[in-house]
Amino acid sequence: MLLRERETAEGRLVSVCDPDCLGETYDNGRATLTVSEEFYGGDDAVEATAEEVVAGLQRAQVANIVGTEAVGVAVEAGLVDEETVLEFDGTRHAQLLWL
Repeated sequence: MLLRERETAEGRLVSVCDPDCLGETYDNGRATLTVSEEFYGGDDAVEATAEEVVAGLQRAQVANIVGTEAVGVAVEAGLVDEETVLEFDGTRHAQLLWL
């Protein structure tokens, strides 16, 4: 999985995606989701294990997660509720917000 962490005015923003999702655009009939290199990749994105992804998500104030594996890791860790996961053309998307 690709993990990217950066500081913003609102706190730490974390993006995680399955590598095969990068550069793809998905549609679910109501919305489209583009997994851009600019947001999910870049020089500061790293290949991460499930444990590293969980640690990154635990540090996040806001997170965007795309892909069957990445979302599955977040759900399994109890960080994302399965009922809030969206389906897009056979892949999955979740957002995480800590208040």
